[in-house]
Amino acid sequence: MSFFFGIAIGVACGIAIVVVFARFSNHRSRCRRDLATTVAAFARMTVQDSRKILPPQFYPSWVLAWLNSHLRKIWPYVDEAASELIRSNVEPILEQYRPVILASLKFSKLTLGTVAPQFTGVSILECEAGEVAMELEMQWDGNPNIVLDIKTRVGVGLPIQVKNIGFTGVFRLIFKPLVEEFPCFGAVSYSLREKKNLEFKLKIVGGDITAVPGISDAIEETIRDAIEDSITWPVRKIVPILPGDYSDLELKPSGTLEVKLVQGKDLTNKDLIGKSDPYAVLFVRPLRDRMKTSKTINNELNPIWNDHFEFIVEDASTQHLTVRIFDNEGVQASELIGCALVRLKDLEPGKVKDVWLKLVKDLDVQRDKKYRGEVRLELLYCPFGTESVITNPFRPDLLTSLEKALKVDGTEAAEMAKSNSLKKKDVIVRGVLSVTVISAENLPAVDLLGKADPYVELTMKKSNTKHRTRVVNDSLNPVWNQTFDFVVEDGLHDMLIVDVWDHDTFGKDRIGRCIFTLTRVILEGEFRDNFTLEGAKSGSLTLNLKWSAQPIFRDP
Repeated sequence: MSFFFGIAIGVACGIAIVVVFARFSNHRSRCRRDLATTVAAFARMTVQDSRKILPPQFYPSWVLAWLNSHLRKIWPYVDEAASELIRSNVEPILEQYRPVILASLKFSKLTLGTVAPQFTGVSILECEAGEVAMELEMQWDGNPNIVLDIKTRVGVGLPIQVKNIGFTGVFRLIFKPLVEEFPCFGAVSYSLREKKNLEFKLKIVGGDITAVPGISDAIEETIRDAIEDSITWPVRKIVPILPGDYSDLELKPSGTLEVKLVQGKDLTNKDLIGKSDPYAVLFVRPLRDRMKTSKTINNELNPIWNDHFEFIVEDASTQHLTVRIFDNEGVQASELIGCALVRLKDLEPGKVKDVWLKLVKDLDVQRDKKYRGEVRLELLYCPFGTESVITNPFRPDLLTSLEKALKVDGTEAAEMAKSNSLKKKDVIVRGVLSVTVISAENLPAVDLLGKADPYVELTMKKSNTKHRTRVVNDSLNPVWNQTFDFVVEDGLHDMLIVDVWDHDTFGKDRIGRCIFTLTRVILEGEFRDNFTLEGAKSGSLTLNLKWSAQPIFRDP
């Protein structure tokens, strides 16, 4: 008996030891995962994050004090070298963005003055193997002596002084590649990662710049464009430290962003009489030649644009798309209705993202909680080098990869392959759109008896071709199962508008609507989905869309 009792005790102790060891191992693994997550989070911390976490008494001010003290000592030498560097790099860009009213725009004097910038923050970034990256937050209220030598088209020379400069921003330094030879890195690249504040005043030497209409605004816009194009991230300047080829560090486009500005909703009315005349300005980099402007929709707070734009992307991990909605005031300056932002890192490459964005007054300081309306975008990010696996319907050179989805035979595909030099605007996707109106659910009651007599009206926007379903009497959950075909001449730039109406003997009342671009059905060929009705208190609509397309090209 004692033998079996000993075996039982031994087995129980063994099981207990295994259980304890397993739990200890799991706990240790969990602690390691938590530690790795914490370390990664600290590595991604910015200057602002560290200041929020660490009280002022624990912030490593000695690092900044050491940097600032040494910068003050070497500032006279930095001033001389930086002034010459700025002149050689910025002057060609000033000439590139020179307003048409000016014949020339050059520096006649350029020194940075005696006041050195102050470093107010420093952080080390998590980055790829073989490089070290750090960010320095800088503030400068300097006393530079900058004079622009400007000549107008009529031959008048104007010496304009740039004074009262105030600047706050974050510079990023990247040391790459790391090598065994001293100083352990081959080159350093620098860039203005974030421009928080830039203020300056323009003054004609010995006169008033306001005496020359339009000059001040034109020069200020040119200076800001030059800074944006010459040094603001993702642009980077490369300083070789050791001999070698560092062309791979230079700024290169990484992909394209296709943007379809679909519509706006409930925009704020900026006009005293009538309604606003909204239009949109979109950009990834705020350069004049890269900013896109939509058409203006007059007297409308729920505009439908359906405008398509393309942007070049250099760094999808840090760049973003900015949308600004304005009210067109004619000869007067346009008034901002609101703005919105989409971070490109939130987009999945090759997938169309349909988003509604709430408009705000300011993207940096979001204290104003007033509702300013919403804007709807369709976004498609296509990195370079992924053409074989990602379908972009707006690119004619990729139409050959759409043979299966667009039902193009081999002969037509071969002809299109020879035409891949055509521009996007020359591409037309023509075909037949089949729309099956299946059902609606939970429609709001609009009749006195708590029911509705709904029917659906479908409209192609460009051709204004319309179809409508039968009326289903006394129902808030009607079922139609009716299919309608539309011959579409330009599927990439057309829209389907679906309105749900309540039928009355003496008229009709709109219950709600859905607006569709054809991008998704062109990419997928066919899909079925349930869509929430816009402008309705409740309700949704179930549709099936099918696309049978034949890509063609416009006649030259």
